Amino acid sequence: MTIDLGQFALYCAILLVCAPFVSGYMYRVYNGDRTFLSPLLQPVETAVYRICGIDASSSQHWSRYAIALLVFNAAGWLVLFVILRLQHFLPWNPAGLAPMSSDLAFNTAVSFITNTNWQAYGGETTLSYFSQMVGLTTQNFVSASTGMAVAVAVIRGFASRKIRELGNFYVDMTRGVLYILLPLSIVAALFLVSQGVPQNLHAYVDATTLEGTHQVLAQGPAASQIAIKQLGTNGGGFFNVNSAHPYENPTPLSNLLEMVYLLLIPAAFCFLFGKMVNDKRQGIAIFAVMGVLFVAGFFATYGAEKAGNPLWAHNSAIISAPGNMEGKEVRFGILNSTLWASATTAASNGSVNAMHDSMTPLGGMVAMLNMQLGEIVYGGVGAGFYGMLLFVVLTVFIAGLMVGRTPEYLGKKIESREIKLAVLAILTMPIGILIFGALAATVPLALVAVQDAGPHGLSEILYAYSSATGNNGSAFAGFGASVPFHTTLQGIAMMLGRYGFIIPVLAIAGSLGAKNVVPVSGGTFPTHGPLFVTLLIAVILIVGGLTFFPALALGPIAEHFAMLAGTLY
Repeated sequence: MTIDLGQFALYCAILLVCAPFVSGYMYRVYNGDRTFLSPLLQPVETAVYRICGIDASSSQHWSRYAIALLVFNAAGWLVLFVILRLQHFLPWNPAGLAPMSSDLAFNTAVSFITNTNWQAYGGETTLSYFSQMVGLTTQNFVSASTGMAVAVAVIRGFASRKIRELGNFYVDMTRGVLYILLPLSIVAALFLVSQGVPQNLHAYVDATTLEGTHQVLAQGPAASQIAIKQLGTNGGGFFNVNSAHPYENPTPLSNLLEMVYLLLIPAAFCFLFGKMVNDKRQGIAIFAVMGVLFVAGFFATYGAEKAGNPLWAHNSAIISAPGNMEGKEVRFGILNSTLWASATTAASNGSVNAMHDSMTPLGGMVAMLNMQLGEIVYGGVGAGFYGMLLFVVLTVFIAGLMVGRTPEYLGKKIESREIKLAVLAILTMPIGILIFGALAATVPLALVAVQDAGPHGLSEILYAYSSATGNNGSAFAGFGASVPFHTTLQGIAMMLGRYGFIIPVLAIAGSLGAKNVVPVSGGTFPTHGPLFVTLLIAVILIVGGLTFFPALALGPIAEHFAMLAGTLY
């Protein structure tokens, strides 16, 4: 227990040290200031703008910013869809893999452009090296940078006064890739190669196991995709079992680096916000909210997994319950498995180093709830932060009603337009999870994907649609996601969860950016102290609790009580 808590404390300490440092660098990048990489990358940035015909000095209204984003993402979807459908004609396919089916290619292309990286296929048995590198890895960069660009644009709207433009999407996206994601990914990829992760174009290797059986060992350019999948909160694994695979995550050091990368940029956005609005206390307050929810979720998961199945305690042959090690790698243990599960579902990443389907009912429920809250703790790169700002707007509105005056945030009046847009965005989660999940639980074509009976089967459905709508990408491993019904419906859920948030939050930023700042008065509700932090946490939990508790009660909570009564699924 002491060693486990020490590892958790070390992980948190690394994040606390690195996140403010990274935020300072990001601030200079998005401001267009000179950085230590400018001599190398500025000519490349200028060349990109010239080739693409982009006027880097122009700024866009929120609607033009949104249109540019949607057009760019649509083009990315089309290119990736074509690559997946034609991979048997394209180079770097030493295993001779066939093309993806139309419905699966649709689902996969949507998944990667929305930063979800849901995988209804086995990576090493389905995709060629070309598809992995040119298709998926490219989208890992640009989809992550898209979320970061939106977050920066939204912060500009909150921070500025009497300005209708939020920046230039193409400039923000390009700078995010060149100056932030690419350098940090190169560092991580080189480190992962040093730990034993493959980065090659070799053919698959035939091997003989110690038992004398035949095994095929997949190769490929894995390190480069793993680096950006973690940093960009993408999560799509090069291999089918993701970071539980020894080629993706071979050592304790690789495990630590990948977990740090999970939350590095999402945590840094809190401090970036404080710098951009010229009030560091605001960013620290949001960081504190995310931190409290993350730590609480981790300890709830860790406690459930450490306790394990109580039926072990009733078996006289067992001296002491070892905790729940089903579905976990022995080399990682309960601590690193539950810490990863907490971080990946909180961060909208979706990568796994253990099988979430094998977690205890309450452990799986916490991972599910992390996603159902809107992927805001700490959320995806950029996406988590602008999702949290929606709850900030809602909380400020409630606080304004409590003190009997017009709500304000950072000196901007929060009026009916902003509240309507915030509620519209927040409603995307229950639509995608509860309505689409209800269809999946009742349509006969969909039910064939459910592996287990009873409440665990419902948990599989809830988890799948929470993951898709929350743009997470992790899964309960027993769920048969490759059924055409689910590949199509989940593709729609992914788009709803991505663009159903982006468009309203950009509209809110555009609306606030055009407003003037109201002077602070005696009736102004402070948004940087413990009271606001507590109120914001309460609003998040109440909204999530009221919305999803009935479904959770029928799924993981019912399964937990059934387990206590001796019934397993």
